Amino acid sequence: MFSGIVEEIGRIERVVETRAGLALAVSCGIVLDGTRIGDSIAVDGVCLTVATLSSSAFTANLQPVTARLSTLGSRRPGSPVNLERSVMVGGRVGGHYVQGHVDGVGRVVGKRGDGVAVIVQIAAPPAVVRYIVERGFVAIDGASLTVAELGLDRFAVSLVHHTQQHITLPSLAIGAQVNVEVDVVAKYVERLHGPCQSSGVTTETLRRAGFA
Repeated sequence: MFSGIVEEIGRIERVVETRAGLALAVSCGIVLDGTRIGDSIAVDGVCLTVATLSSSAFTANLQPVTARLSTLGSRRPGSPVNLERSVMVGGRVGGHYVQGHVDGVGRVVGKRGDGVAVIVQIAAPPAVVRYIVERGFVAIDGASLTVAELGLDRFAVSLVHHTQQHITLPSLAIGAQVNVEVDVVAKYVERLHGPCQSSGVTTETLRRAGFA
């Protein structure tokens, strides 16, 4: 489990095909502190298990399904990536609970200034956007962000000055792909919706409550 507060921006050192699958070597510093082999690190919002460690990098293997469903399968040496260690029990959660399980790949389709903030518009599959609500949470490449605008097939997030300096999103070009993870609460509500109907909970009830 992660909080969506990016600890540092690392870089992909190597991408290697191995018998264990695609292996990523990531150069970094902060997230290595206290990390052991077998620990979880979110790399651009994807929960990966540390396979090897050095004083300046770690490696992790990608399952084929992870490579297909996220942007990590197309990453190349030199690519910057957001990094976060898993949340410690009892620690502060500055963003929201992020699982590191990507729901879909979105695409940066617009940027504009809003005073000192930057508004970034992201197009995403309707099957993903349906779980997003205005002023709700969404994780973009592992960064916990608040939804500022919402459409049928896209949404926008507003980046304050501090966030602009600490995640990769502001530097991405128009057309760049990003990993999107929605707030898991929305998916649980949908899963429970059918059984709840016998108790008088309807789609209209959930809509009025902001869950549908």
